[in-house]
Amino acid sequence: MVYMNLKSITQPVGILRILAVIFTCISFSLAASVTPDSSPYWGWCIFTWVFCCFFTLLILILEFTTISTKVPFAWEDFTGAFAVLSSVMCLFAAIMYPTFFACNTCYRQIGASVVSWVCIAVYVAEVVLTRLRPTGQDSGFLSTPPGIMKMLESFFACLIFLSLENDHYSGHQHATGLNWCIAVYSLCFILAITIILLTLGNITAYVPFPFDKVVIVCNVLAAVMYLTAMVMWPLYSFHNNKRPATCGRLCPWDKLVLITVMTIFNSIVYVWTYFLISLDLVTSGQ
Repeated sequence: MVYMNLKSITQPVGILRILAVIFTCISFSLAASVTPDSSPYWGWCIFTWVFCCFFTLLILILEFTTISTKVPFAWEDFTGAFAVLSSVMCLFAAIMYPTFFACNTCYRQIGASVVSWVCIAVYVAEVVLTRLRPTGQDSGFLSTPPGIMKMLESFFACLIFLSLENDHYSGHQHATGLNWCIAVYSLCFILAITIILLTLGNITAYVPFPFDKVVIVCNVLAAVMYLTAMVMWPLYSFHNNKRPATCGRLCPWDKLVLITVMTIFNSIVYVWTYFLISLDLVTSGQ
């Protein structure tokens, strides 16, 4: 039976979600009110605010109508993970947008960036409150440190894909090595998303192998592959390739640097995830 749950929007977490919807909508509106930019980073920032606004509003509606109690996945795990993901996405949008698209007289762009920082504070507050709120249930995988690391792995991979251009690897003298790096980014992204979906849908019990062991094996492989990409991408991308003198703001060479940085970040995340999952297994006696 579906009924209206007023408590869901009057309790602190509900109020924070309402504020998140308002502020992400304001950021999007301010950014969308200026001339659109063809850069993929502009599109990513707009997507971030729209994505966070839409799904936060959807969470509010589902909890207000109590439909959230009938969804076929761990709702508390999903909302907790979403708050963490939204805070990270808004953080990168708050850094990326003013860096590439704002100026001293770009007041709407500055306003969108400032409001995005407010969004971060709201989502972080939600994370803190959901962590402190007793639910009577064990935390799902996505709400644990290894689960959060999995979301970060996917997020950094998205930024890498966003920065890739065909000229970075097609026809390059070291095309084979660079294509290997792209294969690493793609395969590891698919593995991370698959693990997230399996755990979110509570269908890990149907995997014909011990799921924790599968996750560790996948993470070891991904960590090793990313370490190779961390060496090969900058080695081949910047070989006899200095920054052009005509390179303006956010030119293709700068994207090579961003891919390199994101590759290093993701390599660290994969290695750290391996240690977190291994520690969990050791402490649980498995």
